Amino acid sequence: QVQLVESGGGLVQAGGSLRLSCAASGRTFSDNAVGWFRQAPGKEREFVAAISWSGGTTFYADSVKGRSTIARDNAKNTAYLQMNSLKPEDTAVYYCAARSDFRATIIESAYDYWGQGTQVTVSS
Repeated sequence: QVQLVESGGGLVQAGGSLRLSCAASGRTFSDNAVGWFRQAPGKEREFVAAISWSGGTTFYADSVKGRSTIARDNAKNTAYLQMNSLKPEDTAVYYCAARSDFRATIIESAYDYWGQGTQVTVSS
């Protein structure tokens, strides 16, 4: 089992930045690929970014590519999502997820463990 807790969300003006953190506990975090997903009001949850166990492979949704960076620190059992040049359409609840596999994937159903989410609100 892996327990995940997100933090770092909040209210920010358009053009601003936020860094989300995902703290993991339980089984060895370094064995798990990690993904970030988001869900806006009235919309389905969607993929944002993913990173492999080593950090050597990353994937990004087109909507955040070039504005966001996913990273991890296995010594701290923590993953991060740095988001820059935020837009109102980035407003959503952001979820961290981990899978029982070292390979990153954009497929939501491939993730086994989920956090409770952190709210990101971008004002125009």
